[in-house]
Amino acid sequence: MNTLKHLAVVMDGNRRWARKNGILEKIGYLHGAKTIQKIIEVCIEEGITNLTLFAFSTENWQRPQEEIEYLFNLLEKYLDSSLESFLRNRVRFRAIGDLKRIDKGIYQKIRDFEETTKDCNKLCVNVAISYGAKDEIVRSIKRITEKGLPVTEENIQANLDLSQDVDLLLRVGNAQRISNFLLWQCAYAEIFFSDTLFPGLTKKECKKIIANFKKRERTFGK
Repeated sequence: MNTLKHLAVVMDGNRRWARKNGILEKIGYLHGAKTIQKIIEVCIEEGITNLTLFAFSTENWQRPQEEIEYLFNLLEKYLDSSLESFLRNRVRFRAIGDLKRIDKGIYQKIRDFEETTKDCNKLCVNVAISYGAKDEIVRSIKRITEKGLPVTEENIQANLDLSQDVDLLLRVGNAQRISNFLLWQCAYAEIFFSDTLFPGLTKKECKKIIANFKKRERTFGK
């Protein structure tokens, strides 16, 4: 039976879920934020130590400015309302991606949240913000070059935003693509595609997907 240490989730379908339910698209993101808490609870119950969530891609910067501002305001409110829960459940928060593009106020709030939760050791929640896997690999190679190190697989991995390999990549939202998410870390990840739109994802479905993963045969190319 496979051990699941690192779960990665592409949180897709918030706007479509809202349209399907006849409500404003913005409300879909609010319900999506509630779903994040359900996934965190599942990870704690299942003994998963790393959860990585795809929140905002490098390509998302091309969306309307009003929508971008709303998403980052929602992130700010989420951080304000979640700190007590993270500390109580010993959950660490980390942000990955090209954070230089983010508003300074929100950037500082992210860094403060990271600092406050840095000693929590039950689960690490990595949130990909202004993130693209190709961009991450390029930035890793730049770091290696600046350090005068040889370009090897080991050095590239060590200088990525996130060095832990993914065991299971869950893509919800009725799409079957990776969307430039953790390409390096998912080299031998198991992938599960779900038709469920992200706000509609339940703890029961998450546990069913994890059970499916545990029964799969992983050969890692051998």
